[in-house]
Amino acid sequence: MKTSRNRKRSGKPGSRRSTSGAPRSGPPRGELLYGRQAVRETLRAGRRHCHDLYLAEGVKENEIVREIRNLAEAQRIPIHHVERQKLDEWVLNANHQSVVLRAGAYPYGDVTTMLARAQHIQSPPFLLLLDKIQDPQNLGALFRAAEAFGVHGVILPKHRAAHITPAVVNASAGAVEHLLVATAANLVQEMKMLKQAGVWIVGLEAHPEAVSLSAVDVNGPLAVVVGSEGFGLSRLVRETCDWLVELPMSGHINSLNAAVAGSVFLFWAMQQRSG
Repeated sequence: MKTSRNRKRSGKPGSRRSTSGAPRSGPPRGELLYGRQAVRETLRAGRRHCHDLYLAEGVKENEIVREIRNLAEAQRIPIHHVERQKLDEWVLNANHQSVVLRAGAYPYGDVTTMLARAQHIQSPPFLLLLDKIQDPQNLGALFRAAEAFGVHGVILPKHRAAHITPAVVNASAGAVEHLLVATAANLVQEMKMLKQAGVWIVGLEAHPEAVSLSAVDVNGPLAVVVGSEGFGLSRLVRETCDWLVELPMSGHINSLNAAVAGSVFLFWAMQQRSG
């Protein structure tokens, strides 16, 4: 099938005419974001350079698909209708919900900008640090919680950790597109720099030295550290924390996974800080 990239303007100002067809060989270059929520939030955030929107042929034009189409047209992103099987191949059979967006790389930020953002809105910094989280689903869930509960920024290790991929964007329902995320070559050094800036560091871990939630003041400048699945906080990260906190539990299961534990703490901290 011959690729059609009709760049002639349609009758609607600021829009691009929908086209049919897709590249003959292999998936398009660039990051292929998939899933309706992920694509919509990426377009809403407007932080990435987006190249093409691909819709499965015969996709039902419900409210969210119409919004995605309208956002793409407003941003003059070409829209292509392709066979659903092509989309399946491009995203390795992930659940794309008939929507795929070809976009540029995720725009990572820096810690200085996070602190400046908090200062701009006259709020004590509220940061999330992730210590070698490996699972994309857990990482996406933590991004989603961070965005929902008012975190000013998230810091990831540059090495031996999951980063922002299309799978993570999908797992976060696109929430990560609205977040400031930075990577750190040395997470412990980043923690020390935050402490010098007046930020208190709380690590989530069941540990003999851990204190209860009520013993921690979360109303000031705060960074929360969540450890990896199965291993928790690494030794140096644990030793650099100002407090270790253990979540109270009363059931038969005495542990929560990283995403659930982090989300519970972020929600509790948001309540305390807004109360």
